Amino acid sequence: MKTDSFKDFVLDQLADLRGVTTRAMFGGYGLYQHDIFFGIIHKGHLYFKTDRTTVPAYRSRGMKPFAPTPTQTLKNYYEVPIEVLEDSDDLTTWASQATQR
Repeated sequence: MKTDSFKDFVLDQLADLRGVTTRAMFGGYGLYQHDIFFGIIHKGHLYFKTDRTTVPAYRSRGMKPFAPTPTQTLKNYYEVPIEVLEDSDDLTTWASQATQR
């Protein structure tokens, strides 16, 4: 299943961030560090929780908020840019920021 291989890739990229687990949700997976929900894996895309201090980094790269359906948008979860996703150090940094919210 494509979603599972993408999930495995994300978890491999986040190997340096201790305590990261996934739980099925939204037809995809929720990402947790211990009990903190900080990300969503959905249809081959990764979204991290944002706030007013972190969302500009996502928007400046043209990233959009998570929209699981045409009528539902979670405005505080934004797609992670591909260049960040592909660099495990950058991804770990961005994930760490998302767990602080």
